[in-house]
Amino acid sequence: MQDLLNDIAGKMKLATERGQVANYIPQLAHVDPQQFGIAVATPDGQVFTAGDAHEPFSIQSISKVFALTLALGKQGDSLWQYVGREPSGDPFNSIVQLEHESGKPRNPFINAGAIAVVDAIMMGHEPKEVLAELLNFVRFVANDDSLYFDHEVAASELEHKHRNASLAHFMKAFGRLHHEVDKVIGTYFHQCALAMSCVQLAQAGLFLVADGVNPVTGTRVVSAQRARRINSLMMMCGHYDGSGEFAFRVGLPGKSGVGGGILAIAPARASIAVWSPGLDKIGNSLLGTRALEMLVQETGWSVFGH
Repeated sequence: MQDLLNDIAGKMKLATERGQVANYIPQLAHVDPQQFGIAVATPDGQVFTAGDAHEPFSIQSISKVFALTLALGKQGDSLWQYVGREPSGDPFNSIVQLEHESGKPRNPFINAGAIAVVDAIMMGHEPKEVLAELLNFVRFVANDDSLYFDHEVAASELEHKHRNASLAHFMKAFGRLHHEVDKVIGTYFHQCALAMSCVQLAQAGLFLVADGVNPVTGTRVVSAQRARRINSLMMMCGHYDGSGEFAFRVGLPGKSGVGGGILAIAPARASIAVWSPGLDKIGNSLLGTRALEMLVQETGWSVFGH
């Protein structure tokens, strides 16, 4: 495995086409697109790394996986009254579908859906309390107390909040949100500003590899059924309107973020995190997707085969 990761990282270093960094969030626009990291965490506690795997980055929409897990723990299946479970086929910040579907977002991984999930988690609490709970939860699943929110990234997103705020106001107009829009949006931006390295992210995903149990600590995070359902949503909706392409090329449940990270789950085998800041035109890491494709070709880890 170590040789394979070294080989992948070597090839990524030589890649000339690296995509574009997310320039609409000023703090992300400054990130060096030459960086590439990969980490593979296995259920027996081993972690293999190559490249910039220990460098913290803004996980952005990958945080939606942890927020969804937390929301399901609080709300159970009643959460699905507020957010759907279907792929969107539209860009992650599209407002078009919301209008057609009376303000109910298609799935928890597009921006509107993630905002609805944050609203569901809040349950009358202040943003500070909600963020503390979310941070504690991610620290718990990652088995790492050093994780933090990058407040500069959150502030940068707040300055350019209008698109997401309009999604939230639109849902509020349909009676879909229960809290004040500004509080929900502020919480959402801080959630997306979670900073993690590939190593930390791979370790945080292990409970989805092992039927809801963190195999390193032996702690049950969610039921086996819920872990499978979260994985299925990642497979169908984790890469926005590029989810079908990712399933076709990589064949694993995955969740991308515009910070250039991708968390991919190979059930019963490994949790994989890749990071390269340059994005393709849909907003997914260009080299990250390529690296996962190479890894799966060599290991045969696709969920569509044995």
